[in-house]
Amino acid sequence: MSIQGLFYIIAVILLVLAALPIATRGVSLALLGAAFALLGYSWDTITAG
Repeated sequence: MSIQGLFYIIAVILLVLAALPIATRGVSLALLGAAFALLGYSWDTITAG
């Protein structure tokens, strides 16, 4: 599995956890999931340069 696939899996897990009624103090799991999804999407561009 590539690092890009790992970022997508982490993003999906974080987004699923964000949908559950879990109280997290100061950490938005949805924003972290979105950040990992964006990182996975742009990984080829980041590592090409």
